[in-house]
Amino acid sequence: MTLTNRDLRDDIRDYWSDRAATFDDDPGHRIAEGAEMAAWRALFARHLGPAGGRRLLDLASGTGEIARLCHDMGFEVTGLDWAEPMLDRARAKLPGVTFLQADAERTMLPDGCMEIIVTRHLVWTLVDPAAAFAEWHRVLAPGGQVLVVDGDFVSRGWLSRMLARPAPAKPHGDGTRHADILSRVHFSHGARADEVAALMRAAGFRDLRIDTRLGAIHRAQAAQFGWRKSLLRRSEHRYAISARRA
Repeated sequence: MTLTNRDLRDDIRDYWSDRAATFDDDPGHRIAEGAEMAAWRALFARHLGPAGGRRLLDLASGTGEIARLCHDMGFEVTGLDWAEPMLDRARAKLPGVTFLQADAERTMLPDGCMEIIVTRHLVWTLVDPAAAFAEWHRVLAPGGQVLVVDGDFVSRGWLSRMLARPAPAKPHGDGTRHADILSRVHFSHGARADEVAALMRAAGFRDLRIDTRLGAIHRAQAAQFGWRKSLLRRSEHRYAISARRA
């Protein structure tokens, strides 16, 4: 047996680093101008209210799409990601925004330094969500807000089983790497909103709201996906959870 000091977090970092060059080419990652951008903006405004220059941390910012959205809304944005190649692309898009390399579960940021934390499609990849939520609670100032946008991308209902077809082969074994990582993360069974909310509540967050009204985003993305993938996406358990630090 070959011994190694690598762990799951290293595998996650390297997987997303390798995907950085083409990440924005996949529908659902880059936010298209027009209807889709407006739909995302409405979701964030619904939960966060007016920006007012508040300090916002975009966790797992990837190539900077959510950072771009929040910066344009008027927040003072800092982005954080574990994969340096993702950050290279984010910095090129938003030269006026600070981007830091760190693990979202171990940010190394000072206590109470942010007024808002946002994440999109991060929670399902967390190795230790209880520790991550405690870390986010620590980084937020009293009264600060968190907004999580995520979903259960594992469970399959009758519609998705009916419409599903074999996925095309991915280069460099990406499909196998993705499946291996998914089998080892905490939410390998799927990140359900009630389970995520319970862990956030245990970490000290209050005033939790689970919002499944993402239809405007799905409708705006439909032209990019085509009818089959659009229906599959709408059948998935996707949600936003907002909460406050007491």
